[in-house]
Amino acid sequence: MMDEYAKYLEEKKAKPKGLSTFKLKVIGDVLMFLSAASMTLVPKFLGAPSTDDMGVLTVVVLCEAISWVAIPIYAWLLYTGFDRTRSWFKYGMRLFILALVCEVPYDMVTFGPDHLFDFRSQNPVFGLVVALVVMVLLDAVEDLKTGVRVTLSVLLVIIGLLWDVLLRVGQSQAILNIGSLTLGFCVIYYYLHRRENTMMLTAATLGAVSGIAPGFGVAFLHYRNGELGYRHFWTPWVFYAVYPAILLACACMAL
Repeated sequence: MMDEYAKYLEEKKAKPKGLSTFKLKVIGDVLMFLSAASMTLVPKFLGAPSTDDMGVLTVVVLCEAISWVAIPIYAWLLYTGFDRTRSWFKYGMRLFILALVCEVPYDMVTFGPDHLFDFRSQNPVFGLVVALVVMVLLDAVEDLKTGVRVTLSVLLVIIGLLWDVLLRVGQSQAILNIGSLTLGFCVIYYYLHRRENTMMLTAATLGAVSGIAPGFGVAFLHYRNGELGYRHFWTPWVFYAVYPAILLACACMAL
């Protein structure tokens, strides 16, 4: 029996408009640039944010909050990558290497150019790695008896959340832990992907109670068309370089 999302795609075939994977990644990268710029370029050109200059402080907070729109988008891209990949291990290693590459420029952007290594927060790509590992393990226990499966699934999600919290993955000030929220969206997509309306409503609710902005990211996903949208075979690889490039450029320009 055709699930809701399959029906949705069938209806879209006649009019292939909407957001492809390529467009979703472009939107996500633009939003991530806003996050990096809020901590580097905005203070450089407008002055350091403080209670004495509410204008600059407002710009910084708005840029950071708007960047949270990317969280459910990247979580969806991770879920679809997990669902389509032939080797979750290779996929996970690519993400892990990307996380390692991003860490130094992320620390420079977040804590200042002189902070090459700072353990107060880890970059959000580590959150993708944690979420991927959790989904792989959830898949591994899928065929167990109901009681055992449910118990282990809940335990796995809790462990993933603890890793995100203890490592302070993507910790945005003291407001939001991007790693935990990414995992939350991934769990929703993993269990509800066959029920489009329920999935969107549940994800939107999670986004709304997590600073409102992530809920707008779910709205972008509603207009996805299920197509990759790549014009060249190498395009997906380019996106791996975009986030560290953004971080490094913003860190250098803030010197």
